[in-house]
Amino acid sequence: MINTNDRSIAALATPPGKGGVSIIRISGKLCQSISQKILKTSLSPRKATYLPFYNSDNQIIDNGIAILFKAPNSFTGEDILELQGHGGSVIMDLILEAVIECGAELAKPGEFSERAFHNNKLDLAQAEAIADLIDSGTKEAALSAVRSLNGEFSKLVYALVEQVTFLRIYVEAAIDFPEEEIDFLKDEKINEMSINLTSSMTNLLEKAKQGSLLREGIRVVIAGKPNAGKSSLLNVLAGKDAAIVTDIEGTTRDVLTEQINLDGLPLHIIDTAGLRKAKDKVEQIGIEKAIDQIEKANLVLWVTDCRDDETSSHNVKIEDLFKEFTEEKINIPPLIKLRNKVDLIDPTKEITEIQNEQKTLNISTKENIGIDELKSQLKDSVGYKASESGVFMARRRHLTALFKAEEHINVGLYQLKEFAAGELLAEELKLAQEALNEITGEFTPDDLLGRIFTSFCIGK
Repeated sequence: MINTNDRSIAALATPPGKGGVSIIRISGKLCQSISQKILKTSLSPRKATYLPFYNSDNQIIDNGIAILFKAPNSFTGEDILELQGHGGSVIMDLILEAVIECGAELAKPGEFSERAFHNNKLDLAQAEAIADLIDSGTKEAALSAVRSLNGEFSKLVYALVEQVTFLRIYVEAAIDFPEEEIDFLKDEKINEMSINLTSSMTNLLEKAKQGSLLREGIRVVIAGKPNAGKSSLLNVLAGKDAAIVTDIEGTTRDVLTEQINLDGLPLHIIDTAGLRKAKDKVEQIGIEKAIDQIEKANLVLWVTDCRDDETSSHNVKIEDLFKEFTEEKINIPPLIKLRNKVDLIDPTKEITEIQNEQKTLNISTKENIGIDELKSQLKDSVGYKASESGVFMARRRHLTALFKAEEHINVGLYQLKEFAAGELLAEELKLAQEALNEITGEFTPDDLLGRIFTSFCIGK
């Protein structure tokens, strides 16, 4: 259904600044009127026309290309006018000012995509994929966003909704027509549909987890005592001299962040100050920041010097690691223990060891020993599969909705198996269906829609 919003909106659709070409996009009922006032002519739909652009004083402010897309055959489903002028902030401001004088209003962030969603030009998952494609930090993330934009994620969600709906209809029919005397526990059709449904749910969730990793990446904090080689590890992982490395303890006093691409997986690597009882006020602040970053991390790389004696922190339980540096109890994320500088004692030492039921890697940032194994463990720790084909982009809210749907399905099937409660299964299937529909926007609160679209850039 075409949007009946009377507001015509306009925005710069290309990044501000200098360039060869800049584009202003207008959407709404005033496109034809704006075309007449600014271009002094009517345009043929979907035909690029080169002509002068005029302001309200009939002065030529630029020469460029204009294209008109008639509703409903446009991105938003409304009339759209694109004005392609010379790339310059002053020129674009003049053109946009002329458009506003013709009655258009400045678009809000994401308003073009929101109109496309409301006019059924794309569903919510596809709309979000537009923003994700723009923000992609790796090739793999970009390709996954394109798959979502093309509807691959949505198709799987719709197919799962169909399975839920079909099972729900079958169960409710059996409830409504008890004379058929269907025994839920012995009905092979329900059993078969249940198995297929849970299998589809699991497959979709696994793909969505991969897509979420591509979008979100993981936040990895490098922590440990001073001079253990934390900054050297950051440099090795980043592939450049991002951090200052010296033999002086306490060189790193602040947080240093690098973004790296590990086989398509975005890693936000954070180097922190060495942890110790410090008297220097600046170093104390750095240590406080380090502990704060550790609590926010998805994963911690705990680095020690392998020359430490047997009382080193590698023989200390994870929950006791930080007692030496803070009296407060902190939330410790998953942790990988690393014994660095192994080249100084035994370069042939086994890279992987088990201590206190905790895997430890013997590495050398100087000689590049164990770094490949560390990279593999980084990917394994979050279940990332670099060669996964057909992965689509997924957001945290998508995962939340999928987990919610999975829980309702499992609870419903348990109620059926343990108590032959078909009514409870039907209700849980209904809730699962609503959760899945939140992904595509079929069942999504308005306040959530507002938060989603306002996170888009202006002009999209």
